Amino acid sequence: MKQNFTVRHGALDGVEAFLSVARHRNFRKAAAELGVTPSAISQAVRTLEARIGAALFVRTTRSVGLTEAGERFFSRARPAFEELIAASEVAREVGQRPAGLLRLSVPPAVVPTLLEPMIASFCQAYPEIELEIVASGELADLAAEGFDAGIRLGDLIAADMVAVRLTPSFPMVVVGSPDYLRRRTTPERIEDLRHHACLRLRRSNGSVAPWRFAKGNKAVEAIVSGPFIAHDYPTLLGAAIQGAGLAQVPSPIAAAALADGRLETLLSAFAATSPGVFLYYPEKHQVLPKLRAFIDHIRHRGGAETSRTAAGTAGSGLAHQADRAAIHDWMGWR
Repeated sequence: MKQNFTVRHGALDGVEAFLSVARHRNFRKAAAELGVTPSAISQAVRTLEARIGAALFVRTTRSVGLTEAGERFFSRARPAFEELIAASEVAREVGQRPAGLLRLSVPPAVVPTLLEPMIASFCQAYPEIELEIVASGELADLAAEGFDAGIRLGDLIAADMVAVRLTPSFPMVVVGSPDYLRRRTTPERIEDLRHHACLRLRRSNGSVAPWRFAKGNKAVEAIVSGPFIAHDYPTLLGAAIQGAGLAQVPSPIAAAALADGRLETLLSAFAATSPGVFLYYPEKHQVLPKLRAFIDHIRHRGGAETSRTAAGTAGSGLAHQADRAAIHDWMGWR
């Protein structure tokens, strides 16, 4: 059955005084326990009785007893008040040491490349923290949705946030497998892509993302074609490794395949540059120890840099602008 609750102003006023008197059956002992005067205890109890509309104590010159209303109130109020005290202690612990639930809102693509290498060591270093990573393409409202921090592209961070750099600036790279390149002429100009099988990304709005480049001082978009369309960059990367065609992907997710020779980089002279990815959180005075521990762990593991906002470190220029939409695709913000 649905119940309607009305919380009255000052509903808890006098409850602690009542409980102390009820335990001791003595106003002076209750006053000593709470560090106030007996008259203050008496006034608090009288105010509580007036608010409830019933006498809670039977007072004589020699003793203090509970009325029937007092007995009933005591039986319900004592466990509830003790639970409130316990809740306060739990909250105080979270505010004083690294403990509790730490929720991060992140784009799906950053989990394997940025967070997975840190998760195990962080959980081992801080066993009292429960780390929850919510991988979603939506840009979260941290306060409204109960997140301690988020991750996004540097230039999208609001001015009232503090940002911690997670990656350096990085290019969008065109990659192809040695097997594919043995069968085709290596492209040397952006225009040469018209003769190649280009693997493409379909955005969540239904459109197919163009490839983006920086040509001198100009941002260039190339409309390419090919045999395969995917909805995420890891799938495009896998198809390129298998020789299905060329792909344009953020360099961090292609790093391993480039290092071991499964892929080669093409058209490097025209690569646009992204400002990098940042962890962000509200003003410093709102940072709890659990989030501070995570930030310090990132710094220790990856040499992260902190700035008042990302604006001072994010970079600028046409190359950056050209790359922004493609990075949004990678991060799942499309």
